[in-house]
Amino acid sequence: MSLDFLQVRQQIIAMGQAAPERARTLQNLRLTARQAMNEHADQLGLLQDKVRAALSFNHNLRCALPKNERLNHHAPLPPLPESITLIAADGSQINPDRHAFVDYCLVNVGAIQMVLGKNDPPSTSIRSQLLYDDQMYTEAGRMTEPLVALRRDLYERTLLADLAQDAAAPVLTLTDGPLELWVGQESGQNAAVYDRTFKQYLEALDKLYASGATTAGYIDRPRGDLLVRLLEIALLPLDQLEHAGHQSHRRFLGITDSDLFRDMLETGERSAIFGIQNRNADKYAHHLALNFFYLNVGTGPGGKAYPVRVEIPAWVVAQPGAIAQIQAVLVQQCRILGTRTYPYLLHRSHEIAVVTLDEKKQLERMIALELAQRGFPPGETSQKQAAKDLPGRTRMSS
Repeated sequence: MSLDFLQVRQQIIAMGQAAPERARTLQNLRLTARQAMNEHADQLGLLQDKVRAALSFNHNLRCALPKNERLNHHAPLPPLPESITLIAADGSQINPDRHAFVDYCLVNVGAIQMVLGKNDPPSTSIRSQLLYDDQMYTEAGRMTEPLVALRRDLYERTLLADLAQDAAAPVLTLTDGPLELWVGQESGQNAAVYDRTFKQYLEALDKLYASGATTAGYIDRPRGDLLVRLLEIALLPLDQLEHAGHQSHRRFLGITDSDLFRDMLETGERSAIFGIQNRNADKYAHHLALNFFYLNVGTGPGGKAYPVRVEIPAWVVAQPGAIAQIQAVLVQQCRILGTRTYPYLLHRSHEIAVVTLDEKKQLERMIALELAQRGFPPGETSQKQAAKDLPGRTRMSS
């Protein structure tokens, strides 16, 4: 036994003892934040000015940016479009493993396409990319898990852009997770690799834009607090804006944007559209600038509210009727799985893309057989991995 349950039990007891007071504190913070949102609902210009001023002190500031709608705006559920092409993509990967008998990794991306309003069966697409030998290296060194994940995100967007080119308009493409790509935190040669891949990612977004398609990233159970951070800036006096974003002045720390919208949005309603201010905002320029809104995809009157975040680029915001299409389609897709309020097409794209453990083992057997037939039998697994694979081992791998 490696886990000291006695120690953990004492900490769990402390957690339970603190829970009632913590719940009261968070509820009070939610009420104060909602009050601040209502009081500043129309002060869009002032809030934009305060964010710009705060940026001069903190270049890494991350928060929502108000646009043209009141902070507490909520738009009702629009009618479903009569016909629209939906394309959803998802990806999975096999990461490099230094303990494995062969050095490789794999990115697998799957997409599903259907036309809403027609009875035609959906079509699927899969792109599988095996990386090996020199492909396992960059100028920064060996391929890493973050680099594989970055390629997965790139391949998802590239596949969507390619499929949208030939799809019947109007076209809406969907992915699970944010559109914002987390890059630029590395240094040296690693940063160059990320920057190059990020540029290709933006090119794929540009291709989607040129095709006339709309696109959205769907964030299930979001924990973000972009709007909460904006409200904290709203309450800061002008002579204290140098403290914006610093934890010591996070008066609403612990609550999320979802907390604000859970009791505000009726089923099918969306929030106002906000911009995203972050240190990479200048990399998403002009029509690629990132925006988001919250959408209640809950189960209806008397049911549980379920706010999700939807990220869209600026060209989608500017396209007449596009936001209404996204809102209506996502709510419709979330009804298909019943009480599991998750878009059906995104669920199907995950099923298409996921690489199972059995498939991984089959792939490795294929690799081993091919190398052996060529006179190059694969190497052995590491001694550490061999020990983990002993019969009867029940400990989780690490």
